[in-house]
Amino acid sequence: MIEKIRDGKEHKEKPKSPLGEVLGFHVVENKDGVAIVEYEADSCHTNPVGTLHGGVLCVIADEAMGAAYASTLKEGESLTTIELKVNYLKPVWKGKLTAVAKVTKNGNTIGLVEAEVTDEKGSLVAKVVSTFMRLKGEMAKGR
Repeated sequence: MIEKIRDGKEHKEKPKSPLGEVLGFHVVENKDGVAIVEYEADSCHTNPVGTLHGGVLCVIADEAMGAAYASTLKEGESLTTIELKVNYLKPVWKGKLTAVAKVTKNGNTIGLVEAEVTDEKGSLVAKVVSTFMRLKGEMAKGR
């Protein structure tokens, strides 16, 4: 499960997200600490009251934030999420959603990444903040 993504002027091989395959979201940009994920919301991922399940909003933001942070890693490094907070700001029933993530602080070990999820009208649906840990050496092996 490998896809070609644009990273600056080069093409890089990057593993596809298995969860992205299931839910139908995809990374459309990923470079220099910024990533964009798009998702078409429909009735198959709703909660019992009929709106898009909040977990789906969280997942697309998390995918964008992880991709943004991953774009800052050096060869042989990996990452892990150590904290994530979501503010849900309005319900969604269907339509195109876009999660834009940007690395706010990129330290030697800890990084802070923020994402905004907007609907097709550009209205803010959710604001998400996550803290990542940069893994190096033995900690990064096999990840």
